[in-house]
Amino acid sequence: MSDATSPISSRDLAAVSHLRIVPRRFYGRWVASAIILAILAWVVMAFVEGDIAWPVVRQFFTAPAIIAGLGNTLIMTVCAMTLGVVLGVVFAIMYMSPNPVLRSVALFYIWFFRGTPLLLQLLIWFNLALVFPTIGIPGLFSWRTIDIIGPFMATLLGLGMNQGAYTAEVVRGGILSVDTGQTEAAKAIGMTRLTTLRRIVLPQAMRVIIPPVGNEVISMVKLTSVASVIQYAEILRNAQTIYYANARVIELLIVAAGWYLLVVTILQVGQYFLERHFSKGRGGRRAKRAAVQEGAA
Repeated sequence: MSDATSPISSRDLAAVSHLRIVPRRFYGRWVASAIILAILAWVVMAFVEGDIAWPVVRQFFTAPAIIAGLGNTLIMTVCAMTLGVVLGVVFAIMYMSPNPVLRSVALFYIWFFRGTPLLLQLLIWFNLALVFPTIGIPGLFSWRTIDIIGPFMATLLGLGMNQGAYTAEVVRGGILSVDTGQTEAAKAIGMTRLTTLRRIVLPQAMRVIIPPVGNEVISMVKLTSVASVIQYAEILRNAQTIYYANARVIELLIVAAGWYLLVVTILQVGQYFLERHFSKGRGGRRAKRAAVQEGAA
């Protein structure tokens, strides 16, 4: 037997038995940690010792105007995400359609709403009456655009249609993640394209779609703050209205930040359980598949 493969002799063991194992020192990590902790301590002390009236923060944290703004924020989040998800599914299907007209319309929609700033879109919807003074069917009925598209409707259309463009790409990616063999099998047993999509493809694609859409819901809560520029009474707008009156700017901004953090934290917990629900059984299937492959080998 060669020296490379020979077992370690007792002489070699005796030679290394007195050696002491010394853990590796990561001095760079300790220095970086110390710097980060020092910065965090400095920030905390700045807020503690700064000119901030914390009793004002406590007073306005549950003020009626702030709670009303929070309610408007949550309502707009739900409505805009619902519109965005519906539009996203529709335009994702149109994008993947063999019909060139439907595909072109979907491409233009995604290109336009992803290519222009959200604030610009909100301002366009809010001032749509300058282009279309009335909305309706000529000769039958019509309404003044300014009466229909107020702050709420302009915010809903702006946020919802912008979200639909991003959700369309998320849904398309989820659909593409489903194995094409399942679609072919569904066609072989006589399923229509729409039935296959509804009963076979989308339920499996949800595992891929849910995480990014959950992130978009969290982003939508914060994006509603942009609507303050078109006078939608969400939480930031109401906080601004209050600090314009009492000049307690930083205190009211802290109140708004606290509510945003609280809502986002609750949504993150909900997203975790939702993702776990849609991933049930996947780990077990993967383990069984690996065991089968190992047995075959």
